[in-house]
Amino acid sequence: MSNSASERTSSTSTLVNELGHNLGLNKGDYVQEVGYDDDVDQALCEAIENIIGDKIADGEEDDVYDVILMWWRSDDDDLIDGLVDAQTTLKEGGVVWLLSPKANRPGHISPADISEAAPTAGMHVTSTVSAADDWAGFRLVGKKNYS
Repeated sequence: MSNSASERTSSTSTLVNELGHNLGLNKGDYVQEVGYDDDVDQALCEAIENIIGDKIADGEEDDVYDVILMWWRSDDDDLIDGLVDAQTTLKEGGVVWLLSPKANRPGHISPADISEAAPTAGMHVTSTVSAADDWAGFRLVGKKNYS
């Protein structure tokens, strides 16, 4: 997918600082990526790896994670099922960052659809960010961890 965090250059430092603030990621966070495809934002992935100091685990690894990074498009499987599945590897109090293409881009999912799917999956949308040029980020937490 991408080079290790130690092989990164300082060219992503501004992006790293922005993402660290926007996504609330910290060094040592254990992050799993779900829905990886050719259209994901590689600079975002590299910046996240710089922040956490390690590679992002792929969707096939079975472990417990602090953060699940979900790349989701309108033509992917059912969003509710995807959110429920993501929670199976999410630690208690963990965060799901649902990344969807921004408006007017192929695969866009409306924020209303995400807000509607989240409670059915046992989650709440707590904030949104512009995660990358083409991707919007929605922070979701479990209902009992709503903050």
